[in-house]
Amino acid sequence: MEELLQGVPSAAPLSLFPLLLNLGIGLVLALLLRWHFERFGSTLSNRSEFAQVFPFILLTTILIITVVKSSLALSLGLVGALSIVRFRTPIKEPEELAYLFMAIAMGLGLGAAQTLATIVASSVIMAFVALLRWQRGGDERKNLYLSIDWPDGGEREQRLEAVNEVLERHTAVTDLRRVDSRDGTLEITYFIDVQESADISALLDDLGTSFPGMGVSFIDQNHLPSV
Repeated sequence: MEELLQGVPSAAPLSLFPLLLNLGIGLVLALLLRWHFERFGSTLSNRSEFAQVFPFILLTTILIITVVKSSLALSLGLVGALSIVRFRTPIKEPEELAYLFMAIAMGLGLGAAQTLATIVASSVIMAFVALLRWQRGGDERKNLYLSIDWPDGGEREQRLEAVNEVLERHTAVTDLRRVDSRDGTLEITYFIDVQESADISALLDDLGTSFPGMGVSFIDQNHLPSV
């Protein structure tokens, strides 16, 4: 064993000040990324709660890369250690994965001592995404989730066709996402795109007239509550 270790380069001493500096910059970037996700994210999950993990991921990545880059032996050991890690929490939205990847990328850049490049690139990426979301926000069109529930009296196919006909009269896009039947209740979820706010009121009136006793809920995916 000693003969094998003699051929492995020893770890270079770490400088504490650059590590603390990068951790400080990483904390600022993590808080900025968290605010960006809460402000411009469009996922249906609780964005405020999910964004709490960004500082932890970013700062941990900085520490790992800073330590590992100083020693080949540590880098090989890290590969073996990570091979047994399994993540069981599913990522429900691609946007969540994109922000997680952004946090990791920031940590990699700062851990590799590419501080200026990381700050500039991160700022440009977040500014570009914010600009795209701001432009989309200026459009009067609304992307909504429509949840419908009413007693399950059979003839589901006919009922779905009738609901689709009503939706097509008031929406630009209608996408059936989910159908559930439980406890004698039929629940249907659509993703719809309406041209203007007045179409929502007209759609609600049409559904109420065509299907008495139906429960209808609209969810604006871009302005979900954070609690």
